[in-house]
Amino acid sequence: QTSLFRHFIDVQGIVDASQSVNMQPLMAGRVTKVLVKEGDAVKVGQVLAEMDYDIYAKQLNSLQPQLTLARDLYERQQRLWDQKIGSELQLLQAKTQVESLEKQMETLRENIEMHILKAPINGTVDFVSIKVGQLASAMTMEPAFRIVNLAGLKVKAEIAESYAAKVGVGNAVQIHFPDLNTTVDSKVSFVERMIDPMTRTFTAESALNGDNANYHPNMIAVLTVIDYEKPDAIVLPVNVIQTVNNESFVYVAIQENGQWVARKRALVLGNNYDGKTEIISGLSAADKVITTGQLDVTDGSVVRF
Repeated sequence: QTSLFRHFIDVQGIVDASQSVNMQPLMAGRVTKVLVKEGDAVKVGQVLAEMDYDIYAKQLNSLQPQLTLARDLYERQQRLWDQKIGSELQLLQAKTQVESLEKQMETLRENIEMHILKAPINGTVDFVSIKVGQLASAMTMEPAFRIVNLAGLKVKAEIAESYAAKVGVGNAVQIHFPDLNTTVDSKVSFVERMIDPMTRTFTAESALNGDNANYHPNMIAVLTVIDYEKPDAIVLPVNVIQTVNNESFVYVAIQENGQWVARKRALVLGNNYDGKTEIISGLSAADKVITTGQLDVTDGSVVRF
């Protein structure tokens, strides 16, 4: 009888976090505060750690009264100028002094901000390497913090170029996690258009939905992608089909003159997967294929059921 036949591509992939950030200090400095630990949930803008910025803070504080005075002088000079008293040069000098001090203070604030590490994304602190008193630097190989957002997990896999025309966005896919011994259903959510010239592969991705608590970035996964499907195919087990001189065939039992006899049927084969082969032509629904003892019969042999 006809049945559903599917062909799958099995490829190994890994779990990838679309939002995973390794953080390093923008400037070198001694760590004065570490405000989070591994496993903590953080939000965008939350302070993770601070480095010594005391010298900039002192300079900033010393400039504040100077700016207050400069603004007061500028406002007075502006009022005099409005009354046609004083010179325009004095007004411009007062204004320039205010702007110069404001820029200096803004630069100091930026330097202070560069000594404060803040979370760039919402997520969970997955790794912390810095400690209070340590000299931190952007040049170190190990990140100061790693933040992972598990809400955006996906599985990425490299697929051979030969399947480029068969794998597309929306293809059904099963994702098996050997370490968890679980399988989930998903769909292909992204297919890279460019073929890697070195590996002759392209990247495909499938989103992981639902509870992601058990999944971890870089965990191994096996993707089974459906690249071909025929709902009314004729399918035979591979071991039933014989091949001689590049000719594939089976024996079917048909009634002739009141008895069942074996007749050879040449086949055109299609895809095969998991021990099953699709028959393109040579058989029809309701044909009786000989599946036991088929190696011992010849065309015309009498068959008893």
